[in-house]
Amino acid sequence: MNRREFLTAMIGGGIFLITGCGEKIPRGENIHNEVTESFEPLDVKHLRQLITSDPSTTRRIMFQSDEPLQSPKVELKLDEEIKQFPAVDCTFTDDGELNRQYSALIEGLDAGVEYRYRAADGNRKTDWYSLETPRGSKFKALIFPDSQCANYDVWAAVAKSAIAKNPDAEFFVNLGDIVDNGEDWTQWKAWFDGVPFIKAMPFVPVMGNHETYSRQWEVREPIAYLNYFDVPTNGSSEFNRYYYSFDWNGAHFMVLNTEPFDGLIDEQKNWLRRDSESNNRKWKIVLMHRDVLQYRINGRPERQEGFSPEGLEFMPLFDELGIDLVLTGHLHTYRNRGRIFNFEKSPRGAVYILTGIAGDVRYPGLWIDHALDEVIAPQPETDNFLTLEVDNTSIEVCCFLPDGTRIDHVVIEQRT
Repeated sequence: MNRREFLTAMIGGGIFLITGCGEKIPRGENIHNEVTESFEPLDVKHLRQLITSDPSTTRRIMFQSDEPLQSPKVELKLDEEIKQFPAVDCTFTDDGELNRQYSALIEGLDAGVEYRYRAADGNRKTDWYSLETPRGSKFKALIFPDSQCANYDVWAAVAKSAIAKNPDAEFFVNLGDIVDNGEDWTQWKAWFDGVPFIKAMPFVPVMGNHETYSRQWEVREPIAYLNYFDVPTNGSSEFNRYYYSFDWNGAHFMVLNTEPFDGLIDEQKNWLRRDSESNNRKWKIVLMHRDVLQYRINGRPERQEGFSPEGLEFMPLFDELGIDLVLTGHLHTYRNRGRIFNFEKSPRGAVYILTGIAGDVRYPGLWIDHALDEVIAPQPETDNFLTLEVDNTSIEVCCFLPDGTRIDHVVIEQRT
């Protein structure tokens, strides 16, 4: 069973293992042919793959456990060879909840290969799950806008629909406001429960403003986000892993942080120039939470149309660096603006897409259309997701409603 078959079976009602707490966990394929293998089952929660700077050779695996593990590790299998990678204890407490979790970095992978992996502790082991490195020159990714919810069944339904229709996606992105309240541990659990395919598909998280909120709705350090998602480092002493970059085949992705922490924007602008200029991938794609445009708001005539503080800071740099595509969130509406250069419509600049909403927090009738909007989601808006397909000659972005109806299609051709 390859990864596409695994994901299809998992979403479409395949075999499930019912844990003691009643949670349904999709059963991975046990690829051992030896019937003599004997081990006890290991019950872990939120087993997940995370993006690394070079996912063709490395992969981050994290998981949680209700009990302390004595010798936690991740086992990797290709054919009949099994390698072991130690998992470090990265337990943390937030919102009064102890999150006992472990993290392992798998190294030495080969591109275009499908491995199997599992979590282990001594003679206790989970089932096997697929781990696939980038293959070929073309790839597809799933892009999810803000997933914050009052009822995360909505998020789960959007995610399930997206993966059922796109089992060939190689990784998925959530463009910030992953949860509504970053301190509320029950929301994080509900978010993880909505994406069981995170076991077999690497996740690319983007920090949003709601990840920084306390239970009292005050801005604080994003403790849960930083602990749940051990993303690539960026060399920063103050904002390590707040922003990062990674490659996938011919594309270089730069994941920015748009939160107004003192010094963060300036630090990222310096990093972004170094990071972009040191990379020779064909395509440059920026992922960020807050949008680059400022919209007028119904009932607030004092607010003028224009560009957001983040747009004013970053867009000139995107022009300078030749960024091809910028995907944003935050406003819970889908808007395709086409190419913008020097704050104007132009055939030269990056394509800017505000990606919409993948949760149940909606702002009906709030925004007044911007002069730079080219395509707007049908009103009143509902949930949506996007696909991103990249090859040697083009980038293709499609926006879909959860039922599969396509509402926008963008093709970015290679510049000459």
